[in-house]
Amino acid sequence: MTQPASTSCSCGSGRPLASCCGCYHADEPAPTPEALMRSRYSAFVLDLADYLLATWHPSTRPASLAPDPATVWKRLEVLESDEEGERGRVHFRATFREGRRWSVLEESSRFVLEARRWFYLDGNPAVHRLKPGRNAPCPCGSGRKFKACCGLA
Repeated sequence: MTQPASTSCSCGSGRPLASCCGCYHADEPAPTPEALMRSRYSAFVLDLADYLLATWHPSTRPASLAPDPATVWKRLEVLESDEEGERGRVHFRATFREGRRWSVLEESSRFVLEARRWFYLDGNPAVHRLKPGRNAPCPCGSGRKFKACCGLA
């Protein structure tokens, strides 16, 4: 799945993809652990498995990543981010939908800087199911009620 360069980046920055995560997808090194994590989230949205593998530290990288067309990533929230020397950490929440089921992946991820590039090292993911009510705020973050937004599908 690709998006036009003028499309807003899915990482939630509000900037166009080309001047946000798109430049990292095109091999510019991410300057911070948070920038790398945001670009990895948008790579999941865009199904850029090669980028995800390239930015995963070799010591923890899987041999391959299978596409998951059933998962639709809807929203990213960065809760906390810090870096100290060659180590970094990002705590985030990513909301997704699989069919009609909604969930949130919450993770505190660790990053390492090697040869002037940040790499995702590992994290402690926890997945929580959501059951949005018709009149509840939509989990996608639009600010609308669920029934008037993603609940229409």
